[in-house]
Amino acid sequence: MISRISSYLPEGVLDNEQLSQLFPVWAAEDIFKKTGIRQRRIAAPGECASDLAVEAAATLLKGCPAESIDSLIFCSQSGDYRLPSTSCLIHERLGLSRQCSAIDIGQGCSGYIYGLSLAAGLIQSGQAENVLLLNADTYTHFLAPDDRSTRAIFGDGAAATLLSSTSGSRLSAFAFGTDGRGAEYLMMKGGGCRHREDGAETVIRMNGPEVFGFTLRVVPELVEAILRKSGLGIDDIDLFVFHQANLFMLEHLRNKVGIPGYKFFTHLQECGNTISASIPIALEAALSSGRLHPGHKVLLAGFGVGWSWGGCLLEWLP
Repeated sequence: MISRISSYLPEGVLDNEQLSQLFPVWAAEDIFKKTGIRQRRIAAPGECASDLAVEAAATLLKGCPAESIDSLIFCSQSGDYRLPSTSCLIHERLGLSRQCSAIDIGQGCSGYIYGLSLAAGLIQSGQAENVLLLNADTYTHFLAPDDRSTRAIFGDGAAATLLSSTSGSRLSAFAFGTDGRGAEYLMMKGGGCRHREDGAETVIRMNGPEVFGFTLRVVPELVEAILRKSGLGIDDIDLFVFHQANLFMLEHLRNKVGIPGYKFFTHLQECGNTISASIPIALEAALSSGRLHPGHKVLLAGFGVGWSWGGCLLEWLP
């Protein structure tokens, strides 16, 4: 079903040397050793997730008529407004057909898997032939200036994925999970309706140890569920592409699941953790670097804010 992937990163950069100047107790190389990130891409003031998504989509749609898109899915936690849906605004900017549906989904780090599942359902049910999935966030607009843990990890970015009924690629073995008890450990309390009257801060707060513990609990079980549904084993998978949270966490997950290093793809050194766009950005990088080839079986896994997690098997035959 996946026929094309394109990504876009904003021009602004926050590298480890700059971050070390802001937090002198943390040397630049120590930041890299802890996170696996050398720089993060930063959206400019006033630059929204929709702007990044439009740029990614414009590249992807070159040579593809806009009127051929039957459905638009925009996955983000950085919408332009409380209402209307940002997908409607993107729909107009891209010049899509008036017969094209448009919907927002508010998932975070598991959002790419959710978007793929919804797009696959639209195609398999005959409701659409071509679905444009856009994943974008500008978390850096919501980071506290004095919070070195979040500023060291998160970056801004977008990805566009075209799913088509004519593509040979197949998506299968979807598995999902949710545990709302973990919501408070990665949260921005202000900006919604729950704390509108009590002046809650509109910055992202993260409890790193809780996030780390959560991933070690659920991701191995998620991988096991996908393998069980697909009837495959780790040896049958050509590439594993997880949500690019940070290298420390990813390496612990790789070791716990028992994935050989040569099958485990990471791509966050130059862009940081880009939330729901991290998996498609990594997939595009795997393609361009020659790590992903036609016929490869790829296990995708997203996990994070919510708590929410999901994964699937991608057989890459574009």
